[in-house]
Amino acid sequence: MRRVATMGLTALLAFSLAACGNQATGEKTEQAAANSGQQQTVKLGLTQFVEHPALDAIHKGILDGLKDSGYEEGKNLEVDSQNAHGDMNNTVSIAQKYAGDKKDLVIAIATPSAQAAAKAISDKPVLFSAVTDPISAQLVNALEKPDKNVTGTSDKVSMEQQLKLVKSFMPGLKKLGVIYTTSEVNSEVQVKDLEAAASKEGVEIVKAGISQLSEVQLAAQGLVGKTDAMFIPIDNTVVSSFEAVLGVAEQNKVPVFASDTDTVKRGAVATYGIDYYQIGKQTGEMAGRVLKGQAVADTPVEVSKQADLYINETAAAKFGLPVSEALKQQAKEIIK
Repeated sequence: MRRVATMGLTALLAFSLAACGNQATGEKTEQAAANSGQQQTVKLGLTQFVEHPALDAIHKGILDGLKDSGYEEGKNLEVDSQNAHGDMNNTVSIAQKYAGDKKDLVIAIATPSAQAAAKAISDKPVLFSAVTDPISAQLVNALEKPDKNVTGTSDKVSMEQQLKLVKSFMPGLKKLGVIYTTSEVNSEVQVKDLEAAASKEGVEIVKAGISQLSEVQLAAQGLVGKTDAMFIPIDNTVVSSFEAVLGVAEQNKVPVFASDTDTVKRGAVATYGIDYYQIGKQTGEMAGRVLKGQAVADTPVEVSKQADLYINETAAAKFGLPVSEALKQQAKEIIK
């Protein structure tokens, strides 16, 4: 009996040691897999404020940037995409859902979604895309050294350059109307920059502030007879309802200019704009670096360094504006 018991104890001890060995090997294997970027599927929350071509292009660019970094949806990336449809309350609900779901990473497209995500999530990385002024939006204290768990890409463009472009089409410009959402920090920043540029050029800025989507057309109608032209900043609410502005503008022969390239393709005269797909891809590549272990604090906010000229020749003709050869030579794209 004693011999049998001894043999049983020896076998049990050997089994335990083997189990421990297997567990240790498993841990090493998991660590090796983690180091190679092939551990468990990454859970990504991707929140977008509203649908319009520029933000949709960012969304695609983000996923392509992640894929290039080794994270592909359906393989090692699980994407939970949510759209707030321009509703501030929805941005909060989406962010809180992601916090509760313990997403590994959250990417927010546009300022309102980024603000909601940054407020709701403090223990996981949050990246933003298409935030015009991350400091004014209180997402970071400094672009070069993010101090929290938040970083991303900015789509800020020069209002001075935009105003000079409008004047190149309309040298006699005296009053420029601008439609913007008063609750969007990025829009307020752009309007202030535009006013500063206008004061140097002797141009008066006539502001038409809105609070919701249904007010966009009324704001455009309110500018008729008061301005020589209209200008649409990078404002998600207004851009998503641009056709309402364009209808009023075309009916009353008031030229309309924009800050983003997709709005020019939809009927605005011209812009110095950035490639929103590339901004999205840039954000996706940043996310890839963070997922592989790069600290958010070591991931500075990136700003597009180049704005290209886009001209809609058909739109210019509708508003009776000639396109000079000099502008044609500068343009990256002329939309017919």
